This record gives sequence, C-alpha cells and structure tokens, in this order.
Amino acid sequence: MELRFDRASRDAGTHTNLSALRSDGAGLWVAGDETATIEHLAWSGDHYGSQRTFALADYVPLPAGPRDEADIEGLARADGHLWAIGSHSLKRRKVKPKSPERAADRLATVVREENRFILVRLPLDPVTDAPAKGQIMSGRNNLAAELEHDRHLAPFLALPGKDNGLDVEGIAVLGERVYLGLRGPVLRGWAVVLEIRPEEAGYGRLRLGAPYRKHFLDLGGLGVRDLCPMGGDLLLLTGPTMDLDGPVRVLRWRVRRDAEIVPADELETVVELPYGVGCDHPEGLAVLADGRLMVVYDSPSPARITPAGGVLADVFTV
Repeated sequence: MELRFDRASRDAGTHTNLSALRSDGAGLWVAGDETATIEHLAWSGDHYGSQRTFALADYVPLPAGPRDEADIEGLARADGHLWAIGSHSLKRRKVKPKSPERAADRLATVVREENRFILVRLPLDPVTDAPAKGQIMSGRNNLAAELEHDRHLAPFLALPGKDNGLDVEGIAVLGERVYLGLRGPVLRGWAVVLEIRPEEAGYGRLRLGAPYRKHFLDLGGLGVRDLCPMGGDLLLLTGPTMDLDGPVRVLRWRVRRDAEIVPADELETVVELPYGVGCDHPEGLAVLADGRLMVVYDSPSPARITPAGGVLADVFTV
C-alpha cells in the first residue's frame, strides 16, 4: 500500500523515518521521529495522500520550542481525541565514519532533548478531523519524572534508549486507560507495558491521575515497538530493544488489568513480519477499517520508495 507525502515531508525525511501510525477509517495519522509534526493522509482509492501537516507547537507549548524534534513514537485515536507520545529517551551520539578519532568521545556523550519527554492529547473537530488546542504532560511532570523512584524502571532512566534505557514506542487507549509500550528496558527477557490515567490539570496541562500500573510481558527478549487496540484486546508490534536487526512479530494480548505478569502462553502470535538488514525496521502498526493490519517501516529499503515520492507499507490479512 502506497503512502504519498508532499515535498516538504520528503525533504525532512519523514517518509523514511516513520515511527507511528493510526487509522481513522477514512485515512491515516502518521508521524516521523525526526520532526515535531503529525501528518494526516487521506485514502484516494489506490493510495494514501492529500497530506495535511499539523505542527504540535500550534496546539501545545513544546518545552524546547517548535523547531526541535519531538521523536513521536506512538499515536492513538479515541473518543474524539488524538494522542501522541514522545520516546522519553536519552540518546547517545553516533560514531561518524569520517571522524574515527572522535569516536570514543562521541560514544561517551549522552544527550537529553526535552521535546522527547511529552504526552499530548488533542481534541479533533468532528467534521474536519483537524486538531484543536489540547493538553500536554511535559517538563517537571513528564512521565520519566514520575518513574524516578520506581523499583524496576528508575535504574534505566539515565541510559539512552538504544542502550536498554527507557524508550516509549507505542500508545493505545482503551476507555479511560492509556497503555504505553516500552521498547526498553527489557528485564531479563520481560517487556514492560505501562498503564496510566492522565487527567486535566488546567492551563493546557495533563497530569497522572490514579497511580500507574506495570504489566510485564514475556516477549522472548523483545521490546514493544507499537501498540494498537483490536476490540478490547491490544496488538503488540514487538522487536529488538537494541539498535540491531532481528525477529519482529505482532502478538495479541487479551488484556486483564489485574495481570501484572503475562507469560508467553497468554500471548497469541498474529503474524511474523519481514525485516531487512540495516533497513525495513517495522515501527508503526494500525488496524484498517476492513480488519487488515498495516505496518510502516523506519529506514525503508530503496524498493519501498515509489516514483511518485511515496513509500510502501505492508498490509496483512489475519
């Protein structure tokens, strides 16, 4: 299935850095992890296009301003609202092949970017489906700050996401419950899904309401790359936590709120996904109106780039 983006998004590399996906029946909400925007693509009959771009800074006050990337890793649409979550992760500098003499220094440098530490909820116009002014959880009350004394997760807050540190990569809303899938940390093979209940705090802010819950899932050493509701269940896009290629699959979790520990035999494998070597990393999952699953990829292979400037997503019948 082809997703076509406008020139500005192609220049920004959004189509090759897709990290979040959600269907609204008539179209798709998508986001890349190197901007601070959310895109909507409409179904034309043979592809998704007619892109509309919405800058987050037009609707909420971003802590680092409108230009810094927000590293949006998850989108959810429920009860007339669009949700977006940043990774809440630190990042370690990459080694540059042209500067080997600086490699050790770069590997010792960890960077914190405040726009990554956001949870956003935007009301959608029922006619135009465009967002309006919304609420944000960020700054001193961001999610990572709420975990500073957590006995399982606090030790990982100082680690970059690609080093098995905290890394939020999926969001799904079931009623009043908001589920956040963590790519990391993975604890002795067990992945973590957080369950939170955000509430309005006034002045365009969100805060955590009831105490958060943790669910530990035996994903065989994999982390969560995205979450997507299917009825009252959750689909989990799972893959490696570290920066490497490896097995990727979609699992179905029949959610029980009282289940702190979810063994492997309570998770149903829905589909095994293809992945490339250094490319085609599955990052976003959505259930389409006809019940099929769509998956979008970060770092797509050249074969996925279309002559019209679009990118090909995979669709699976399950």
